[in-house]
Parts: sequence; C-alpha cells; structure tokens
Amino acid sequence: MQNNVIKELLYKMADDAFILGHRNSEWTGIGPTIEEDIAFSSMAQDKIGHGAALYTILHEQFGEVDPDTNVYKRSAQNYRCSQFVQLPIGDYAFSLMRHFLFDHAEYLRYQALQNSSFTPLAQLAHKIKGELKYHVLHADTWVRQLGTATEEARLRLQTALNEAFPYALGLFEQGKYETELQTNDIFIGEEALQEQWLNAIEPIIQQANLQLPDLTSVQAVYGGRKGIHTEHLQPTLEEMREVLSVDEDAEW
Repeated sequence: MQNNVIKELLYKMADDAFILGHRNSEWTGIGPTIEEDIAFSSMAQDKIGHGAALYTILHEQFGEVDPDTNVYKRSAQNYRCSQFVQLPIGDYAFSLMRHFLFDHAEYLRYQALQNSSFTPLAQLAHKIKGELKYHVLHADTWVRQLGTATEEARLRLQTALNEAFPYALGLFEQGKYETELQTNDIFIGEEALQEQWLNAIEPIIQQANLQLPDLTSVQAVYGGRKGIHTEHLQPTLEEMREVLSVDEDAEW
C-alpha cells in the first residue's frame, strides 16, 4: 500500500516536470530577447533533470522501468501530468504566466518535501530547491516588470492569468492517497499546498497590477492525474520520441 502511495506522488511530479520542461524548451531560439531565450532554455533543462531524478527514484526504490523506458515507451493515458503542463506555449505572456504559477507551486511542494519521511524524496528536495528558488525569482521579476510597464503588457498578462488559472488549480488535484500521504508524514497534501500557493502568489499579482480570478467562480481543470488528458499530450510525446523511432538505443 505505502509503495503505491509514494509512487502516485512521484509519477505526477515527474510527469509534470518532464512535460513542462519539454514545452518550455520550445522557446529555444525564439525567445523575445536573447536573455529570455537562454533563461527559458536553462529552466527547461532543469525541469527535465528534475523529472529524470524522480523517474530514477521510481526505478531504484520501487522497481519501475528505467527512466528512458518510462518516458519514451509509456502510453499517454498512463501519464499523470496535469493538463496545465500539456498546453502549447502560446505567446510569451501565457508561457510567463504558466511559469509563474507552476514554479511557485513547485517551489512550495519541494520546500514541504524537505521534511518528508521518504528519505530519497527529502534528499532530492534539499538538492534542487535552490534551482526552483531561481525559477520563482525569474518569474516574479518579469511578472512585476511587465505588469507595471504598459497597459497593453498588463492586459496581455491579465488575459494569460485568466486563461491559465483554472488549469493551474489542476496542479492540486487530489489523488487516492491524500490521507495516507499526510498520516505517514510523506507530504502535507494538495489542499494545504494550494493554500500556501495562493498566499504566495497573491502579493506578486497585486504588485503587478493584476487581479486573481475569483475562486468561487473558477472551475478547476482536473483529470490529468487520472489519465484524462488534452489533445496536446499525444503529439508532444510523439515529438519527444522522434529520435527513439530512428534509434531505439538512444539515451537522454
């Protein structure tokens, strides 16, 4: 039972990081400035690395298939990533807002996991929290700057926030083992994490002259944790697997 409890948590975290890392890598070569081109590429590489580390824990601690097989030979319906990370990059305002919303959640998740009773995950959290702190700093800086730049920039960010927010709430979709995660001191649970996240992002949103959508009127987009995905995931996986289709022995 406890193996399944931890595996569910690891899979959703790994799949989120890996798919969003791939998505953000699509900005390589087309970023709005060379600095942002480099920044998004670097952070995408970090996320793919975080995913790889989690797949490695699944392999070494629970006997799951090796990371290459797990990523490149698993069917789309067996992925547990949120629908949020599957969405196309859109314009820079959308990608920036997704970066802001996702990385605040990810930073807080790993901050909590530093105290996890599952030692390999706690050790990983200590290791990569610094990278995530940089990601959050980057996102906060640009959201503040663009939100207070011109009216057009502010409106584009607000539009992106309105579009992204229901999907971002899907990051906190609860799984089957929420009670077990908390009882066994593995993780604080998605409800507690969402509350921390809202408290963290709201001051930045206000400083950027933006407004959070009303939680009482927003329908969270769930399903990803249960294998219900957008039309975008399968094409993304096929693109990721292009090299494998040519060389089955290729490694990433």
